Amino acid sequence: MDRVRANSVYTFHPVVMDIVYSQHHSAVDGQKVRVINLPCAPKCNTMGQCHIEDAATHDFLGMVSVRSLNK
Repeated sequence: MDRVRANSVYTFHPVVMDIVYSQHHSAVDGQKVRVINLPCAPKCNTMGQCHIEDAATHDFLGMVSVRSLNK
């Protein structure tokens, strides 16, 4: 997926970039996540990245590549 929408739920399947830079997030493969826009932070899709939270608990998980998110 090349673009994501804020407040939408996706399944996280890490691409190589998110595997190599796993210190930037705490999401696990197959986890349902929600894309969020943080105040004073770049909006989702900026430079192919976005911030995510757990879809069920709303815990912040970090920043990932939008290519790691599948509908």
